[in-house]
Amino acid sequence: MDLLEHYHDHPPQNQTYIVRKTQLPETEDINLFGARGCGKTALVLDYLRERGTQTLYIDLEDPNLILNTLDTLPLQAFIDEYSITELILDHYEEGMLEAFPSVDRLIVLSRIPVTDPRFTPVQLFPLDYEEFLAFEHGSSATLAFNHFLKAGTLPAMAQHKHNTTLAMKQFFQQQFTPNEQSLILILARYNTQPMTTHQIYSFTKEHFRISKDFVYSAIKRFQEEGLLYFIDNALKRSGKKMLMYDFAFVKYLTAHQPFGTQFDSMIALTLIKHGIAFKALGLHGYITETNELIVPAPFEGEENFWVKAQKKFSLYRKEGIDKVTVVTVANSYTFAIEKISFEALPFHEWSISHTEDS
Repeated sequence: MDLLEHYHDHPPQNQTYIVRKTQLPETEDINLFGARGCGKTALVLDYLRERGTQTLYIDLEDPNLILNTLDTLPLQAFIDEYSITELILDHYEEGMLEAFPSVDRLIVLSRIPVTDPRFTPVQLFPLDYEEFLAFEHGSSATLAFNHFLKAGTLPAMAQHKHNTTLAMKQFFQQQFTPNEQSLILILARYNTQPMTTHQIYSFTKEHFRISKDFVYSAIKRFQEEGLLYFIDNALKRSGKKMLMYDFAFVKYLTAHQPFGTQFDSMIALTLIKHGIAFKALGLHGYITETNELIVPAPFEGEENFWVKAQKKFSLYRKEGIDKVTVVTVANSYTFAIEKISFEALPFHEWSISHTEDS
């Protein structure tokens, strides 16, 4: 059977799928992009399930395309002969094709946004906490949160109800090249710390034989992909805070991540996924454009935080903070000091309330 006919007659299917908040627009050419493991293929296969024979899905990572590249296949002739109106290209990288074929609607999946202006960009992030809860099927709030801490935000891991170690190992080995694996191990070790690309390279070359050009270009690609973030520091006393895209993946890669660091990552990644602009306020938390300070404090009680707030009050006033939100594991309380209000919320309440506001 001709390869294109095989793709057309045997589209892949999800074994299971949990509906995501992000959905594909019904019109226009779409570039669905996001970091590896965030669920792009699963989302588009769910979309494909509702489409008819006029849609053609091609996975550009299919090993059959190693010897028969898409440029050498009669793709345009196949599209015309079979009246294909919608073409989906998965795992696309810039420059893979000399030109896109002519079709009514084109959907391209990539890690990094495609530069062609014809596409409407749609970014997919890993799961936020509300999406994660859809995988839980009636678990209690405590059990769901504990599972979230272990599984993280990658959809493939969220489907594992018990140990994710083997799944994490497989993901690490399959999704990253050997040089990327070396670099990722260093990034995980220094996750949430102020870092520059030069410092990352210096730490990497202490352990691995790896070129400076590779480290610098990989860091840039990871940022474009949404796998790595550098968060500005509002106090400007140190470098930008480096943050990887999934706290549980970091936990798997390094033993140097205490719970406080993991919780800090959860807060920052929630803000990123919900489109809230913010900066780090030194070690004091994250300050938003609406002058709200968000403080990760997993086990902080009201009395202890009130004492700390009194000591930091001059900093809060200097930075123009109107509200301080304390994100905890389970504690709730409110108080005010002069005109600044303080409110503590458990993570599960805080994260979902930010979803509703964004």
